Amino acid sequence: MPEQAGWPTPPGGGGDRAPTPSGPLQPVELATASVLAGVTVILVLAGWLIPHASGLIGLAVVPMAVVAHRHRPRAVVASTVAAVTVAFLVAGTGPVPTVALCAAVGGIAGQAHRRQWRWPAVLGAGLACGPLFGAAADLALVAFGPLRRLTIRNLRDSWDGYARLVGTIRPLRAYLRPVTRVVHSSLHLWWALIPAVIAVVTVVATWTTWYYIRGLLRRLDRMPVEDRLAPPPEETTSRRGGAHRENVAPPGPVPVAFEEVSVRYPGASVDALAGVSLRMSPRERTVVLGPNGSGKSTLARVLAGRAPSSGRVVRPGPVGLGRPGGTAFVSQQPESQVLGVRVADDLVWGLPASWQVDVDALLDTVGLSGLAARETSTLSGGQLQRLALASALARRPSLLIADEVTAMVDSSGREEIVSLLARLPADHGVSVVQVTHRLEEVAGADSLRCLDSGRLLAAPRLLPADPAGATSATVRSAANPTPAAGPGGHPGRPGSRGGEALLVADRVSHTYADRTPWAQTALRGVSLSVRAGEGLLVVGDNGSGKTTLAWVLAGLLRPTEGECRLRGAPVHRQVGSVALAFQHARLQVQAATVGADVRAAGGVDRSAGEEALTRLGLDAELLWDRPVDTLSGGQLRRVALAGLLASDPEVLLLDEPLAGLDAESRDALLSAVADLRNRRGLTVVVISHDSEAGVVCDRVVRLERGEVVEDLPQRAGADDPLASRPSPTGPPGTSIPGAAR
Repeated sequence: MPEQAGWPTPPGGGGDRAPTPSGPLQPVELATASVLAGVTVILVLAGWLIPHASGLIGLAVVPMAVVAHRHRPRAVVASTVAAVTVAFLVAGTGPVPTVALCAAVGGIAGQAHRRQWRWPAVLGAGLACGPLFGAAADLALVAFGPLRRLTIRNLRDSWDGYARLVGTIRPLRAYLRPVTRVVHSSLHLWWALIPAVIAVVTVVATWTTWYYIRGLLRRLDRMPVEDRLAPPPEETTSRRGGAHRENVAPPGPVPVAFEEVSVRYPGASVDALAGVSLRMSPRERTVVLGPNGSGKSTLARVLAGRAPSSGRVVRPGPVGLGRPGGTAFVSQQPESQVLGVRVADDLVWGLPASWQVDVDALLDTVGLSGLAARETSTLSGGQLQRLALASALARRPSLLIADEVTAMVDSSGREEIVSLLARLPADHGVSVVQVTHRLEEVAGADSLRCLDSGRLLAAPRLLPADPAGATSATVRSAANPTPAAGPGGHPGRPGSRGGEALLVADRVSHTYADRTPWAQTALRGVSLSVRAGEGLLVVGDNGSGKTTLAWVLAGLLRPTEGECRLRGAPVHRQVGSVALAFQHARLQVQAATVGADVRAAGGVDRSAGEEALTRLGLDAELLWDRPVDTLSGGQLRRVALAGLLASDPEVLLLDEPLAGLDAESRDALLSAVADLRNRRGLTVVVISHDSEAGVVCDRVVRLERGEVVEDLPQRAGADDPLASRPSPTGPPGTSIPGAAR
């Protein structure tokens, strides 16, 4: 079996930059180019369309400068083509020259910083390119007569408008008429005037951009640049001897062997994986089990082709990530993997035209029957997760890596997906690596690998197939170390405070893409109220409208019918008064490091930020300076919640807060929320498909197909959600890594 050695890992901050790749644009280059092209178009169009906002056009050079500074010239070309195309489709030919000029100026300035040019070289580049751009403009105006006439008229009208504005100053009126005559006469010589103006603008704008973006680019240099799923060099197109050569070797991701593999992320002080040695065989389902932060996702990335920091990975051929018959990776953040506008489009995205996909059968397999024509933007988190899994299976992979794929799925859906993963090796010959923290998902696995703190536990005992006999755990808030009858009469659970209706949804309905052929109704006449100090649990299956309701209650989405009010006023006019923890935590974590994000989100100092992290079961001292992109999905969710808790909100709305959290982390989170309710009278609304969250709530509302079908007090005793939940230590005689930490 040939050895696949580790290739160099892109370096992190400190001004280091990853080695320049060769061949076609890499995914990270395409993503950066497309996103920043969109920013350039937005700035140009805003400057064109908003009165007195033309200064925004000057800022449009910055995104292109960032692309040029970070990536190869061909990425700038791709970004320019994308920006010009979008601008033309949105607004016609008018803004296209401006977009192209901004791209050229930003590209020169960014490349100048990348290659460390001094100012004479920058001026020289501007002087060389200016006449070329002017000549190109002349050719376009000669070829397109209507465009030429429109351009000349726009220039004349723009000057006349500025002249009238300046003419309001009496001492300047005497000078305006002769200057205006000169301008109008010059426009007859447009073939000389326009190229000259473009050349001068190019030189001045290039030097100005180069000079003023130095600070921004220096700060960007300190940010890590890393594609965690970057393919090895031997699996990309390379340039040798002036010609392109593409590696077309068939994928061979399994069997795979790790030999003392370690991974340390840029900026981290400890290894995410430390000396892991293992072997995975074909046509088997392997479960990788461990608590949040144990290194499970890092191990999955190495299986998918990421280079280890040390050690080696041995496999018979290329990883073939994303290639038909190769490796398919489904992450715990499905929103980052769904690219198609419609469900059916996403299933075939990136596949060869000759590759046959039975869309309806595949959607039926993952529980999305009848949704082929549905827009992906209207799917719930659980539906997105199913779609990401279906898209992976459409490639008929040899190796399927499923990283916490049940995190956003309801209980019945979780059973279906685990059953599907268990059938794939025997029915389709697919090797499955399932990464999870859930004990109940281990049943039927061919092999089990337990991780804790980045290390593989020696000879783990197989866990029982049915953990239903697990002992129960009790979430105790810091305010009540010994459970006592709360105001609602339930031991250990804070009861309703009574009080006024604080948050009210009055006959709320919402339809996505309303009044279009693609209309999709998510909510139908929902009415509910939340009293001050109350805890409300909203439950329902995937697609029942829970997340849409969360966004309406937080004021981030105006319903198509009805109204949502906070203290009697429309909540959409009080955005921020209801603190919302997003279902997808990565969308909410904005700063580069954990500490910076918690401080910014909560508006607090370091001590208060560390207290919030500790309250959620995180090691604040260890994680404070850690880059957020090195966190596991469960850690990321808790960091986002820490920022919200640190702000001490009056109303806290949690959308699927337990998704991706292990038992210990769930207990820490629920204890923190219970503490806030007991000590501070916090009003809490929890949106979840997991009834376990009801431990901090007094009342349960159930949604089905966008309608409220139940609104009942939370019951105690045998029906308490805690009574049926496995404890962090699992069934008697069972060992779960990381349970006692």
